Amino acid sequence: QVQLVESGGGSVQAGDSLRLSCAASGRTFSSYAMGWFRQAPGKEREFVAGISRSGGNTYYADSGKGRFTISRDNAKNTVYLQMSSLKPEDTAIYYCAADFVYNSRKIAAMSSEYDYWGQGTQVTVSS
Repeated sequence: QVQLVESGGGSVQAGDSLRLSCAASGRTFSSYAMGWFRQAPGKEREFVAGISRSGGNTYYADSGKGRFTISRDNAKNTVYLQMSSLKPEDTAIYYCAADFVYNSRKIAAMSSEYDYWGQGTQVTVSS
């Protein structure tokens, strides 16, 4: 069982930056690939970024390429999402998720692949 708790959301202006954090419980954090998803009002949850178990591989949705950076610190059981040049269309609830994997390079983009989810943190970007 893994519990995930996101933090770092807030209300910002377009062009600002935010860093989201997701703290995981348990001693097997390094067994999980991690992902960030978001869901805007009236829209489906969508993949934002993912990182492999060791952190050696990352994958981004087109919406965040060049603006978002995912990273993890396995010693702290934490995954981060650094977001810069934020746009109003980035407004959403952001969720982190954990995918138990045997393949050290695997990063899933489909939400159905993930086993555990956090409660989400709101990000609001105003123009």
